[in-house]
Amino acid sequence: MVSNRPVSAIILSSAMVCSASVLWAQDATKQDLDRQYQTAVSDYESGRYADAAGRLEKVLPYAGSSPVVHELLGLVYASLSQPDKAVDQLKIAAQLKPDWLEARTNLGTALLHAGKSELAGEQFRKALSLDPAGYDTNHNLGEFYAQSGKLADARPLLELARAASPGSYENTYDLAMTDFLLGRNDEARTLVLDLIKQKDAGELHNLLGQISEKDGKYVEAANEYERAAHLDPSEDNLFYWGSEMLLHRTYDPAITIFQEAARHYPKSPRILIGLGLSLYSRGKYDEAVNAFLAAVAINPADPRAYVFLSKAYNSSPLQAEEVVQAFHRYADLQPNNALAQYYYAVSLWKGKRTANTTVDQLAVEKLLLKSVSLDDSLAEAHVQLGNLYADQHKYDKSIPQYVRALQLDQNLADAHYRLGTDYVHIGQRENAQQEFSIYQKLRAQHLDEVEKERAAVQQFVLGAKSDASAPSDRTN
Repeated sequence: MVSNRPVSAIILSSAMVCSASVLWAQDATKQDLDRQYQTAVSDYESGRYADAAGRLEKVLPYAGSSPVVHELLGLVYASLSQPDKAVDQLKIAAQLKPDWLEARTNLGTALLHAGKSELAGEQFRKALSLDPAGYDTNHNLGEFYAQSGKLADARPLLELARAASPGSYENTYDLAMTDFLLGRNDEARTLVLDLIKQKDAGELHNLLGQISEKDGKYVEAANEYERAAHLDPSEDNLFYWGSEMLLHRTYDPAITIFQEAARHYPKSPRILIGLGLSLYSRGKYDEAVNAFLAAVAINPADPRAYVFLSKAYNSSPLQAEEVVQAFHRYADLQPNNALAQYYYAVSLWKGKRTANTTVDQLAVEKLLLKSVSLDDSLAEAHVQLGNLYADQHKYDKSIPQYVRALQLDQNLADAHYRLGTDYVHIGQRENAQQEFSIYQKLRAQHLDEVEKERAAVQQFVLGAKSDASAPSDRTN
């Protein structure tokens, strides 16, 4: 489920464990075993999970056919992040007492945490069959379907859960988010506004912002994101607010928001990328480079910052050494990534020229050739190879690279210009004039690069929002 907060997990609960009687296999040790079991219950409830596990493992051989010991031990293993052991014990409890509702729910949750989604769903459905009108059973299965992306299946269950417990904040929020994702914006808005009367929370205004944005009401969306960030200055809320300013090109407010967010969340790559994009769009290229470098230092394998670092570096070559090192590290981390090799090649070439030092053209050529061998559709790499060969007056090599680049993308104005120049050098003036004419037409339009940059910014923002709101479990 796409949300600005994780979808809640079904809670692993010890309900019925403490109050249930235990049938021991050996009556002679019953008193001592009861004492050990009750102490284990106390340990579990106090968070002393390792102690509880030790006690229960000692009494387990005497538990006989009693499901409660297996159930409690399963809960303890789950709390100790031992999902396979938890599943084994909870499965025994459910087999010993098939109509035990909590056992089915807890087994389903343990299976979900163990990555066995299909088996988890089976247990949640069995729990629902035991209590078809119950809040927990409908809510749990509804959330399971939502986390699995089965929103149409989730919605009626979440509605039934709401009918059983109209005041449940969590369930109503999930129903509102499901409606939003299903395109039922009016229904989602109504639910959120009802929830705000119950609790004026930042996540509700964030969701209202998303609804307004989808409806094309961008001013309302910005206002809701701002309200969300003031109520709860979480990373998500600050990112949504700053991104809304960035997407609609109000760059100074975006810079202010992202700078504040970076102070609160200095280790967040997406916050730093958002700051870098805002600075770059405002023409503050040196500061933008610093922001992008900080982002890649935190997560060197994250591909999102490198495309923008490369663009900012074209306008601000002052930090050549740091940028080249960043791209070198990226190329080493991603040896089969065509873009990683391309970025390193271009930064190395540009950095050395800026520093007035000798460029290792063979190294640059090798990187660019590796890039196109990994992905021949990378037009920019073909253009740079063409530029490299043209600078060496190797027009028999440069011209085919420009031709290939333009086969991939006819709107590369500089490639038309460079190809035309090469045609002049080899005496093909008619072909050269044709390329110059196309170049002039594209430059007159002056739209291609601007639109590409806007599209790249939008793609980053939408992707980062999706990453932030991907389905995940939450233990309350």
